[in-house]
Amino acid sequence: MRSRRLTRPSEPPPHESLVARVRGEYFEMPGLRLTLEQACRLRQLDTTTYKKLLCHLVRSGFLCRTGSGFYIASSGTRARS
Repeated sequence: MRSRRLTRPSEPPPHESLVARVRGEYFEMPGLRLTLEQACRLRQLDTTTYKKLLCHLVRSGFLCRTGSGFYIASSGTRARS
């Protein structure tokens, strides 16, 4: 009997205009650090949508998530600003 692994299809990246706006905020404010909840309130978006966006930016290396739950610009991002 063969076992099959269930794989989750990769989710499409968030809408590019939203990604561009968030990237712009982190470039304009290099010390910006937000929790998921703070980011949702700032953008007035639901948690699921914004979490997908932040995860996309972390996977791409643009953001890092700290141990205390803050999303900050990665060291490479800060060096470019």
